[in-house]
Amino acid sequence: MEKENIEVGEIFTIVDENDEEQEVEVLSVINLEGTEYAAVGFVEDIQEGTEEDLDVFFLKVDEDGDFSAVESDEEFDKVSAAFDEIMKED
Repeated sequence: MEKENIEVGEIFTIVDENDEEQEVEVLSVINLEGTEYAAVGFVEDIQEGTEEDLDVFFLKVDEDGDFSAVESDEEFDKVSAAFDEIMKED
């Protein structure tokens, strides 16, 4: 089954490490070496703050369209650098 693409601006709920639900908004999406990644920020922070204050984190999208954390520092650095390039172009 073809998974739906993640859309920028899409808002969804994740459960954090404290088992609390948090709403996050997709800020950007990239495909890196065949894997889709989403840069997300907490909706509350986006509504309240400025971009400088915004905590952005990256989630990996698996074949089922589910999100998982970026596991390794190496993978994180690679994804972070790729998103930095996109942000500079905007």
